[in-house]
Amino acid sequence: MAFASPHVLVVDDGRVDRMVVTKVLKKSKVRVTAVDGAEEALNFLNLENDVNLIFTDYHMPGMTGYDLLKKVKESPKLKHLPVVITSTEENPEIIEKCMEGGAKGFILKPINLDVVPRLLSFI
Repeated sequence: MAFASPHVLVVDDGRVDRMVVTKVLKKSKVRVTAVDGAEEALNFLNLENDVNLIFTDYHMPGMTGYDLLKKVKESPKLKHLPVVITSTEENPEIIEKCMEGGAKGFILKPINLDVVPRLLSFI
């Protein structure tokens, strides 16, 4: 019996960043759903039950990646999902806040193929 490919939900308001991450993950045979914000991600997660990992940008308008992390961890239905946060900014306070809030990892952009094994290790 073949195992299904992992399914990663990519959340990033930057169209180019979404495209790059999607392309990198798909090269590694990962199924990807990409959305442009935290609200859209939460709507998708409430409809879809096969996501294995959430990979979200930190800096987004409206709800940040940290806000999304908090909502996921507060939800009985979603709290089991690993969340990895990404950013171009290496701010120790933000990284610490995210990790203490339940993030499995914090990865600095730019994202490339070298990141995929680390990302998949969180599933």
